[in-house]
Amino acid sequence: MRKNSIKNNRINGEVQRVIAQAIRESKDPRISPMTTVMEAIVAPDLKTCKVWVSVMGDEEERDRTLAGLKSAAGYIRSTLAREINLRYTPELHFYMDDSVEYAIEIGKKIDEVAAQDRAAREARGDDGIYED
Repeated sequence: MRKNSIKNNRINGEVQRVIAQAIRESKDPRISPMTTVMEAIVAPDLKTCKVWVSVMGDEEERDRTLAGLKSAAGYIRSTLAREINLRYTPELHFYMDDSVEYAIEIGKKIDEVAAQDRAAREARGDDGIYED
C-alpha cells in the first residue's frame, strides 16, 4: 500500500476516530479529559502507528497524560483490534502535538504588534490611508 493512497488515508481517519473514542473511555486518571487526537498515521505495512495528541493544560499535565497514554497503549490497541478489521493491529506510539499552543502564542504576538502599530499611527496623526 502506498503512503498517501486513498485507502491509507481512510485507514488513518478510522484509526484516529477509534483511538479518540478509546481515550475518552479510558479509566486511567493520568489522562486529561482535555486530550485531543490531532492525527494518526499508520505505516503502509500496518505494523506501527504514530499518534499525535494535544492536551490543554500546563507542561506537567501534558507529561502526565503522555505517560498515561503510553501505559494505556495496550488497552487502546485491543480496542482498535476489536473495532477495525486490519491484517495487523498497529503498535501505537504517542507524541505530543504543540501546534495549537504555538498558534495561540503567534496569534497573541500578532495582536500585540497590531496594537503597537495602531498606537504609533494615532501618535503620528496618521489614519493609515496613503495618497499619492
